[in-house]
Amino acid sequence: MKGHQVITEWLAAKELQPFQFQQEAWEAYLQGKSGLVNAPTGFGKTFSLFLGVVIAWIDAHPKDYQKKKKNGLQLIWITPLRALAKDIARAMSEVLDELGIPWQVGIRSGDTSTATRAAQKKQMPEVLLITPESMHILLAQRDYPAHFQHLHTIVADEWHELIGTKRGVLVELALSRLRGLAIEENRPPLKVWGISATIGNLDEAMQVLLGPYHNDGIIIRALLRKKIALTSVIPTEIENYPWAGHLGLKMLPQAIPIIKESQTTLLFTNTRSQSEIWYQSLLTHCPELAGAIALHHGSMDMELRVWVEEALHNGILKVVVCTASLDLGVDFRPVDTVIQVGSPKGVARFLQRAGRSGHQPDAVSKIYFLPTHALELVEAAALKAAMGQELIESRMPVLLAWDVLLQYLMTLAVSDGFHANDIWEEVRKTYCFQHITPEDWQWLLAFLTTGGEALSGYDEFKKVERSGNYYRCTSRVLAMRHRLHIGTIVSDVMMKVKFLSGGYVGVIEEGFISRLQPGESFTLAGRNLEFVMTKDMTALVRKSTSKKTIVPSWQGGRIPLSSNLGKMLRQKFNEALSRRTKDPELIALQPLFQLQEHLSHVPKDDELLIEHIATKDGYHLFCFPFEGRLVHEVMAALLAYRISRIQPITFSIAMNDYGFELLSDQPIPVTAENAKALLSLENLNTELQASVNSTEMARRKFRDIAVIAGLIFQGYPGKSKANRHLQASSSLIFNVFRDYDPHNLLLQQAFNEAFFYQMEEARLRETLERIAVSKIVITRPERLTPFCFPIKVDSLRDTMTSEKLEDRIKKLIAANG
Repeated sequence: MKGHQVITEWLAAKELQPFQFQQEAWEAYLQGKSGLVNAPTGFGKTFSLFLGVVIAWIDAHPKDYQKKKKNGLQLIWITPLRALAKDIARAMSEVLDELGIPWQVGIRSGDTSTATRAAQKKQMPEVLLITPESMHILLAQRDYPAHFQHLHTIVADEWHELIGTKRGVLVELALSRLRGLAIEENRPPLKVWGISATIGNLDEAMQVLLGPYHNDGIIIRALLRKKIALTSVIPTEIENYPWAGHLGLKMLPQAIPIIKESQTTLLFTNTRSQSEIWYQSLLTHCPELAGAIALHHGSMDMELRVWVEEALHNGILKVVVCTASLDLGVDFRPVDTVIQVGSPKGVARFLQRAGRSGHQPDAVSKIYFLPTHALELVEAAALKAAMGQELIESRMPVLLAWDVLLQYLMTLAVSDGFHANDIWEEVRKTYCFQHITPEDWQWLLAFLTTGGEALSGYDEFKKVERSGNYYRCTSRVLAMRHRLHIGTIVSDVMMKVKFLSGGYVGVIEEGFISRLQPGESFTLAGRNLEFVMTKDMTALVRKSTSKKTIVPSWQGGRIPLSSNLGKMLRQKFNEALSRRTKDPELIALQPLFQLQEHLSHVPKDDELLIEHIATKDGYHLFCFPFEGRLVHEVMAALLAYRISRIQPITFSIAMNDYGFELLSDQPIPVTAENAKALLSLENLNTELQASVNSTEMARRKFRDIAVIAGLIFQGYPGKSKANRHLQASSSLIFNVFRDYDPHNLLLQQAFNEAFFYQMEEARLRETLERIAVSKIVITRPERLTPFCFPIKVDSLRDTMTSEKLEDRIKKLIAANG
């Protein structure tokens, strides 16, 4: 019996039939093609490829496909999240059991036990679900090609999440090596497939995945639309002077009925600290939820996270408060409602989170938008419009990530060594390194063997020995160090948090713990804990009964507004004062818009609003491009620099996603006549470097680059180096490179990353181009306006505690009321 018939009959017995896109994927796979499958969440993307592999196996072994065991590794399934791997492995195993195919499905990630790894080394499962980092750990083993001699297919799941990251580069490099092995061993070419949610640059995403073979690739689109019901929860009182200080907790009374009326709810927050606060607040207001509510974020103990995922899958929990840790495609069928607290700042992220509910093909994904301040309601209206137009963000691929390439070459050097000419041919076929030059390649090889011009005097940087064209690491110590730190996720040093009596709670940034005094209480994983002491990079705690606890804030908490959402936001302001608008969000905000128009102006999408306001604090200039906080930070610095060239003047700067503030003790000379010149593209690169401390930004980026490239050893498990030691080490190397090796590729990469990621230079250019053809509206309100008020509040945050801040805000509102 043909494989297709076996699968069709198996599905029919379950009263199911395949979608057209699944059938198309099976057909393309059986024809030997590679490509990308694009389908909404909940429509069976996994089965579109996994069942194709199963059909091909049955076709190849029609008489004994239910008997053949220990067939070696056939399929690698790369996944960005450990939680995803567990869920997919469960689904695959169920299929294989029901079909009577005795394949093993294994998982390989940072959580995989030593015993399991040892068993896999002896006998690989037929299917291996693996993270990008663990894929490279396999490549770092001696005789690694033996693992892959039966491999014929690789699937990169959630490819849209990996493409714009250095983890995606790890995947590109691993694919280049596995393709190379197939050629060396005269095996048929590997079939490489990606699974992706909708992104703006799907064709480019396939090009990155398939490299030089993308012309033969195929994109299979599921012509199915996921029904999403977005409901904005309108506050009972609209504040005319909005600010984001209460993390949305004022909306808690309106969130509780939604939770109670739903079977299971995922409540998404944008930061870990916000999730901790919402979890505690829900428990306080609804004690009956105890045992049915859970918390899930990346700093919690892995066992606890796994328990939450299992409980969600089995329908035990009523509500889970979570962060991006549950963004990706885990199948939680009991979840029928999602609540998003605060703007997700991007259309793709919002769609991803909405898709966590109604995880069946015909089910409607219900998502409620809870604003943390009134102006976020405009973002909700913008999200609806963007979804209607399918205006999804693109993910820009990473180019010339030298730190990742150096790490990869070291990975090959500690396993079986590598022939430089062979690996050069493979590497330059990847999308990331398509523009690598022979000179770059020689520099990288020399850097591994000698440490380069600046570090050649230090033996610890001579990591690899060269014999003709063959490179190998012979030091067992260096090899062990390297294997410990394979990967590209570099965060601030995390400390384990454990109870004095034993028991692991989670992890927390070293910087937060270093500020705590013994006896102080803080919240982690939904528990109130009292800090006792630190020992061996572990914070020891006991349970706390204190009513007042500190909620840790993790670095990198705030996500900037995406350009697509910014564009829709500006369009929505066109409708703000229109009596014809049908958006309930804009209707609810009419009093706020009328006050803004009365005091200043509501800008149209072809206008840039600048407000000059004088208060007892000084002279304020507020500017509203609606382009996200990263662009505004750089734009504010650029404008301040250009104004200071007109007259000597000093500024303090504040910004949010909607605009920025310059504050000075003297009038700010921006007028209708000079505004366009001050915001022009002329001399942008030169003046950017002068206005923003690009060297300091590059220095911060260099720390991560140095860690990934293996220039800095992060320490052995349990004895990690303190974060300040890492920073000091990387700063020292940065200074040496800058002074003695200015053409160093890693140094150049640090400046490039500072420009493209920290400064968002390309998006800044687009913003200035838009402003050049826009009308500039300058107003001089007599008091703070609804639009500038949240920026003013942000400028006060750094200098005041939360209690004093609330008092100051009340006074500001009273003064402007």
